[in-house]
Amino acid sequence: MEYILFGSFAILLVLNIPIAIALGMAGIIALVFGDMPTPPLLIAQRMFTSLDSFPFMAIPFFMLAGGFMEQGGMSRRLVNFAQAIIGSLKGGLGIITIVSCAFFAALSGSNPATVAAIGSIMIPAMIQAGYPMSFAAALAAAGGTLGVVIPPSIPMVTYGVVTNTSIGDLFIGGLIPGILLAISLIGVVIWKAHALNLPRGEKSSLQKLWQTGREAILALFMPVIILGGIYGGIFTPTEAAAVAVVYSFIVGVLIFKEINLDRTIQIILKASVNTAVVFFVIATSSSFSWLLTSLQVPAKVAAAMLEVSRNPFIIILFLNVVLLFLGAILETQAIILLVTPIIFPLAQQLGIHPIVLGIIIVVNTSIGMITPPMAVNLFVACSLTGLTIEKISRSILVFLAAELVTLLLISNLPILSLGLLNLLRGS
Repeated sequence: MEYILFGSFAILLVLNIPIAIALGMAGIIALVFGDMPTPPLLIAQRMFTSLDSFPFMAIPFFMLAGGFMEQGGMSRRLVNFAQAIIGSLKGGLGIITIVSCAFFAALSGSNPATVAAIGSIMIPAMIQAGYPMSFAAALAAAGGTLGVVIPPSIPMVTYGVVTNTSIGDLFIGGLIPGILLAISLIGVVIWKAHALNLPRGEKSSLQKLWQTGREAILALFMPVIILGGIYGGIFTPTEAAAVAVVYSFIVGVLIFKEINLDRTIQIILKASVNTAVVFFVIATSSSFSWLLTSLQVPAKVAAAMLEVSRNPFIIILFLNVVLLFLGAILETQAIILLVTPIIFPLAQQLGIHPIVLGIIIVVNTSIGMITPPMAVNLFVACSLTGLTIEKISRSILVFLAAELVTLLLISNLPILSLGLLNLLRGS
């Protein structure tokens, strides 16, 4: 029956059927034509029950908070503050873009939102300063991959729900890997700045640093509220997401006064549509994953892989290759919901910590957002510049290489994901 399930899913993808619909239809086809004595109606029931989870409520809240931050002037203030920090370094605007993406990632939890918010400001500025357009677009797209690695992170919420892993611990575990990823991208910018003879950034001063820092303090304070509140036991990640909505709304409407009634309605509508899309993918992916588990596919895959090798390094390397391939063709939420039930039991047998596995999966799926054809970050950058995805793809390769090297470090040095967590726990 698993051949019918995977075969029909592959055929539907080749026919360019949307991923969420393909997952649901493949499950129904497998139940109708397979030998499993289960009515197809059970697919609908599994879709409904898979969304009946309190932690999943964090997803629409983080999306709504991201919208208020993007439209409420926070992204512009973060960029100004980053510019004051970087000063007049060669390739300064490019470095500012990465630093700003890191700041905004700590607010939004979304890759496309990070590219759109920071890219809309920095891409025109880089082009005006003499940066090649394709390089500026690729740089913003690469910086956007920090969106789901630096917490809060919507994919981490999904992984935490699926594996019953602490979402707060996942958020803490993503901090160091996210910073390393940002450093690797900054290294590429510095190297390309000399190779392309990119201009220096604007000269800064202590007065400008103080002024921009004071303007950005409300935006910078938000991650402290979210992560401090979660890890301090004040509220759950879902409640933290709701707090983020209220905080970003108050800052954007009452303090910065850059969001009016019309913008508020547009932000809510956009967040509602994005949430509906994500939840539909989660629902159909969960029903597909339930079928995989019922057919004992995870156990079979784990047994087959352990026969090949019991070396964690080899297994993790293989998982990275598979996840990178899936990231190029599938949506992030679908990958997490499809792959996690299969590889989680295997990881437990090999002694791989659930937090480490979660960070590996999230980083892989984030890198997938700059690898065509399913390169969401590149499509956002294309919409901001009018360039074709082919032109941006050539410029993204050097950033992709840096992120792959960082991925290998994160995958094979568990201390990078667990070190801060252990430090906070005093262990």
